[in-house]
Amino acid sequence: QQYPAFGYPWLPSCTMGKSKDPEKVKEKKAKLKDKPDGGGKPKDIPDGDGHEEEPSKKIRLVSPIAHPLASKKLAKKALKTIKKAADVKGGIRRGVKEVVKAIKKHEAGREPSLCIIAGDISPIDVISHVPIFCEEKGVPYVYVPSKEELGLASQTKRPTSIVLVSCVGDYKEAFDELKAEMSAIQFKN
Repeated sequence: QQYPAFGYPWLPSCTMGKSKDPEKVKEKKAKLKDKPDGGGKPKDIPDGDGHEEEPSKKIRLVSPIAHPLASKKLAKKALKTIKKAADVKGGIRRGVKEVVKAIKKHEAGREPSLCIIAGDISPIDVISHVPIFCEEKGVPYVYVPSKEELGLASQTKRPTSIVLVSCVGDYKEAFDELKAEMSAIQFKN
């Protein structure tokens, strides 16, 4: 028996075993909709008290050095400030290399800056030296739970491990509020 895929006799056809009859396709879709588990989607694993969690509310793994970790309210405020700063030229620095370079060159000392670090970075060694630089230069820093959210806030498609926000635009009020809260958390712990 020869298979017609790409003209090679040993390769099976891509549609082999699949039905192209529209009636049968409709029947299969109807059967999937009638299933009690929602059409073959994987079920969520119940937590300890028997309730099922929503997929969006699952807990992310945060590294053990992620301290001080921002609360949900503070993380949301930080991400909003990053979004505003990303619109202004020179408002943010993304990535470990760029942030460390900016902190070392005292760029952070010239204008007020804040450092927001993702708490779910693996391996931890990539960002473990940054809080030390921040403390030496007096730059407030805080960890947020998700690198994906940090990347989206800084207007990139890729997850971002760290962002340095500088106050150079018209978002000074939001920046000052965030700086006060971050400083309070940092000195509290």
